[in-house]
Amino acid sequence: MFGFIALNKPSGITSHDCVAKVRKILKLRKVGHGGTLDPLATGVLPIAVGKATRLLRFFPENKTYRALIRLGVQTTTDDLQGEVVKSQPASMLTLKQVEPLLHQFVGTIQQTPPIYSAIQINGKRLYDLARKGKLIDVPARTVYIELIKLVGWSPGEFPELEVDIICGSGTYIRAIARDLGTMLNTGGTLAKLTRIESCGMHLSESISLRQLKEEVEKGSFSLISSDIALQHLNKITLSEMDEKRWLQGQKITQDLLPLSVSGVVRVYQPEDKLLGIGNVVEFDNYQILSPKVVLVDK
Repeated sequence: MFGFIALNKPSGITSHDCVAKVRKILKLRKVGHGGTLDPLATGVLPIAVGKATRLLRFFPENKTYRALIRLGVQTTTDDLQGEVVKSQPASMLTLKQVEPLLHQFVGTIQQTPPIYSAIQINGKRLYDLARKGKLIDVPARTVYIELIKLVGWSPGEFPELEVDIICGSGTYIRAIARDLGTMLNTGGTLAKLTRIESCGMHLSESISLRQLKEEVEKGSFSLISSDIALQHLNKITLSEMDEKRWLQGQKITQDLLPLSVSGVVRVYQPEDKLLGIGNVVEFDNYQILSPKVVLVDK
């Protein structure tokens, strides 16, 4: 089996749990996921099957989330799974006060990850250190947020703000909720999170674990092709002679490759079968195509 699954992850289990369940359903060991979702979160979890696991690192980085942020509450984990450390009614807040602050999160920003996260410091996961009660100075890191769009506002004792967020990899939505609450001096935490797009896969096209099992049992299940998952990469089709060289791991030098492109590309054989991923480097009068991932045995 070779291809991808747009899995609709349920709340309450880890991304690793999802991979384990897919392995069991497909009766296949070689399964991986592209981009961890917190246990509380739901939505698109890209799953790679077979040799397609080698292609996960070439997926597009941007992801789209729908987040519900609760103000007036602060927790240890920056979401509702954690212990409440601060709770104060924030009924005085208005959307007019809150919405302008969202713009401060857009662009390239410095973000401090939650102390309960999978980031490693000195070989130790932050969540392991946090559970042991160890205070760690978590360094900020650079993340990119393309857009934060207001979806809804619910006033009340603990008002809730619903937003859509388009961001690059490594961004913690929980940290946005926490930092917004800090700006408002009320505290804030993530109440709900759904990933609606990831790696070019959309929530509307995703399937649940139950649906996956039913389709596999009926024999109607089919994987998402690499063409859909990697369509953001330019495509190069090799001649039969160059195909043989490619499968041997050789670099291909030509005055002009089939497409005048540079960077990471999809590489195909004449019959339009994916051979793997390559990298094109341009020089003055020619280009060099180097293999990065070869999927087909020579």
